[in-house]
Amino acid sequence: MATIEVKVQINAPAEKVWEVVSDIDNEPKFWKGTKEVKNISKNDNVINREITIAFRDQKCIQEVTLEPEERIHAKFTKGIINGEKIVSLIPEGETTTLQTIWDIKLTGMMGMFTGMIKKHIKSGTEQAMNSIKEEIER
Repeated sequence: MATIEVKVQINAPAEKVWEVVSDIDNEPKFWKGTKEVKNISKNDNVINREITIAFRDQKCIQEVTLEPEERIHAKFTKGIINGEKIVSLIPEGETTTLQTIWDIKLTGMMGMFTGMIKKHIKSGTEQAMNSIKEEIER
């Protein structure tokens, strides 16, 4: 498994950060590795969806659980990626630390490339988190 952790401090309260990050249909705007999102079902705060990732336009199925103003837990349940991505909000007075932790591996024969894509995913995550920060602080 590849574990990737990225944090960014945002000059805004958790409530304002949550407004932006919890709009998961808007994910491709910030996360360039996600090309398209298609919701399959929604039950309270759990959304099952199909995402198309930039890596060879592969489709993955995710179960996303929203925990308001705390975290977004995206579990990859089918496709080339196995594992999870957790986006957490850590309130610190008038600022909020936004943290993303990936714990993933590529499935099947692609598993041998997990280490190679780790750097790519980390870079994409840093870019996404900085874009989210800029949007909120604007």
